[in-house]
Amino acid sequence: MKKKVLAAMIVAMGILTGCGNNEDAASVVHTVEGQPIASETQGGEDQAQPSGDTVITERTVVDGKMQSYLTGEWKDEAVVKRRNMAVIMPNNKPSLPQYGISQASIVYEAPVEGRITRLMALFEDYDDLDHIGPVRSARDYYVYEAMAYDSIFVNWGLAIPFVGPIINTDRIDNVSQAVEGIDVAAPEAFDRISRSGYATEYTGYLFIDGYNEAVDRLGYETEYTNRFVQAFTFAADGQRAEYADYPEATKIYPGGTSSNSGGYGNANPCFTYNEEDGLYYRTQYGAAHTDEMNGEQIAVSNVVFKICHGEVRDPANLDYLAFGVHGTGDAYVFTNGRVIKGTWSREGDYDPNIFLDENGNEIVFNQGKTWICNIWDEYSQYMSYE
Repeated sequence: MKKKVLAAMIVAMGILTGCGNNEDAASVVHTVEGQPIASETQGGEDQAQPSGDTVITERTVVDGKMQSYLTGEWKDEAVVKRRNMAVIMPNNKPSLPQYGISQASIVYEAPVEGRITRLMALFEDYDDLDHIGPVRSARDYYVYEAMAYDSIFVNWGLAIPFVGPIINTDRIDNVSQAVEGIDVAAPEAFDRISRSGYATEYTGYLFIDGYNEAVDRLGYETEYTNRFVQAFTFAADGQRAEYADYPEATKIYPGGTSSNSGGYGNANPCFTYNEEDGLYYRTQYGAAHTDEMNGEQIAVSNVVFKICHGEVRDPANLDYLAFGVHGTGDAYVFTNGRVIKGTWSREGDYDPNIFLDENGNEIVFNQGKTWICNIWDEYSQYMSYE
């Protein structure tokens, strides 16, 4: 699919209960500050695509800065070209708060065994950080999602039968703590921090100086390789993907508002849209989701629900889950206080996620951070927005 350069458009998160269907939108025109982005017409190849004056296409260096492939925002050229790190972080209540999470450009959230969620945070601008964490163990669906961003994968532990056959090959560069199941370890990148009252598994952190040493020792490419395609298509500077003809969604619940065993029902996360700054503020466990580093509440410009086929791999043992993150499925993009129902698709391991609206047009994301929730299709009935 040659639409990769225009990959992954919007799934806006707001809080309307229901699916937000827009069945009469066959001729809707999306606007960015009143300018057409994509004319939704019936019939495949003649559909209009985002134009270069409304979305970021070519990236150029201006005064030592470029627009990020992960957020669309202007950052130092070296930061933008540098491969991001995809760090696995716990999200169950006994592990909180996380340190440095507010600095991530993209965050993936997905259920794991025990029917809780775990995070994979993609960091590109981490020079001012000393450490990030806690760091936890990997599941294979996180590894596959990281491949779409040419990430260097960071983990402390793994589900050996499922992750080992991937991470111990040259399919993905990784900086992994020296634990059973890891063939090539990078112990210099990790250490423990004393946290009174916390279990040992929530005291392991990634240290940036050690990470850089490990990347150098392991001989990894430090700039994006030629297989990387930008994460999403972003609205251009001075433009805004408004989607004014789509339903409002100002509160978004990936697991609904009541307890359930789909993963999100444990923490009951919610994203609340603030019209003044165009950001979605996250709460979970009944309180603001904050970063231990600065006390800031997590806030993002875009929220995505990626509905995936899920199943239990070994119910008699550790309840490990499997998620299909390749292929296609339903998607909901939340941006600018609106919700765009559509589909996601992804062909191979190194291909990006492509997000299309119900008429087959790519969705444009607003510049800034993005939070993606992988939702088990069996439990998608619980998700809601209003």
